[in-house]
Amino acid sequence: MTDRRRATALSRLLLASAMGACLTTACGVLPGGSGGSGGIITVMTFAPMGTKATNMPGMPGMAKAYERWVNANGGIHGHKLRVLTCNEKNTPTGAADCARQAIAEKAVAVVGSYSQHGRAFMAPLEAEGIPFIGGYGVSSEEFQSPLSYPVNGGQPALLAGAGHQLGKACAQVSLVRPDTLAGDTMPVLLNAGLRANKMPDASDIRAAEDSADLTPQAREALADGSAGGPAKDTAKGGAKDAGAGSGAGAAAGAGGVKDSAPKEGKPCVTAVLGERTETFFDAFRRLDTQHRDPQIASVLGSVSQALVDRTGGKESPFEGAFVTSWYPVSTDPLWAPMRKVITEQAFGDDTVDPDDSGAQTTWIAYTVLNEIVQRFKADEDVTARKVARALNESEGVKTAGLTPDLSWRYQDMRAVAGFPRLVNGRVSFQIVRAGRIVDQPGEPAQDMTSTLEQAPRSA
Repeated sequence: MTDRRRATALSRLLLASAMGACLTTACGVLPGGSGGSGGIITVMTFAPMGTKATNMPGMPGMAKAYERWVNANGGIHGHKLRVLTCNEKNTPTGAADCARQAIAEKAVAVVGSYSQHGRAFMAPLEAEGIPFIGGYGVSSEEFQSPLSYPVNGGQPALLAGAGHQLGKACAQVSLVRPDTLAGDTMPVLLNAGLRANKMPDASDIRAAEDSADLTPQAREALADGSAGGPAKDTAKGGAKDAGAGSGAGAAAGAGGVKDSAPKEGKPCVTAVLGERTETFFDAFRRLDTQHRDPQIASVLGSVSQALVDRTGGKESPFEGAFVTSWYPVSTDPLWAPMRKVITEQAFGDDTVDPDDSGAQTTWIAYTVLNEIVQRFKADEDVTARKVARALNESEGVKTAGLTPDLSWRYQDMRAVAGFPRLVNGRVSFQIVRAGRIVDQPGEPAQDMTSTLEQAPRSA
């Protein structure tokens, strides 16, 4: 499959120009069709908003901007698009309530949403045959349910990619992650990438998801970096061999690199804490009084361009940080059509940031929905079960180069333990330079699927 990330700058500009022209016509993957039954297609986008943990208001915001834009250009295949939004509240009850609202409103799909409570929302949607298109990829159910259609590799690909990125530069790695069910899979996934580079498993440092004080975790990460010892299970309260714990820690240790000679490089600390990532690294920098300056890293979603800007730009503590992403950098011309829609339709909504991975994922998810509905017959009713069937049977859904062509047919499933619906394992490697998140020199985008296939089951 051709990787559009390797296209020349001229090709990217030409493609972005062509896509921009499609904003006012019915061409390509972003049409505003004029034919069809003239009915209304109802969908939902939900995400946590106003909570004490991770919030993703840009996802519903992007969905409403897409609704306004597509309806101003004739709808989708002649159908008016109606977008419902719901606050998932970062709770199982909130996620289930959003799913029940989608059912009550006869939504044909849930599109571009965020929730770590996959069990709570997937079961109701499955019972009604409602497909879940392009979720953020933070819950394991998104890669297990036959009615889930992920557009990226989710947390599995990001963490494996981060391990690959850090494995080339670090002597040892400490992972700071939330003490949640979703967080329990992180060490296994990160270690898969580390092992591919013959690195020992990372130290596993857990933090309460809504903690306002991450000083203890910062102190432990600094101690790990100076000692260079084996991985620790902080929940057990002491240094242990990575394979001696239980649960995710035991899985991470099984089959890991044993008795490895110390590797050249500096200690590295990666934090994947959503909005709490800034809190952690603030504590980390304040405690680093000896200026050890270990390499810091995270994944897109926990670190964003807005965060770098807010914390000082070129003087930000994130300067030099490694970042792993699913998509091209936000300045890539391939994002020009999305940026145009945001400018025209979300100019008064501060939650919609074109640099935000949540907004980007939502844009791609609605692009998939648009193309799938375009494949219906002109006067055919659009229902949830028909949308799911079309997704199951379609090949090569295009996203204008932002991802590889996407297909969720049985033959497209991959042998990733616990994540069989993962059909796009591509990640890009980025770094903060002069206050901007840019491509990491010498590190082209890479498909992490084969690395994940070698990882022990984590979900």
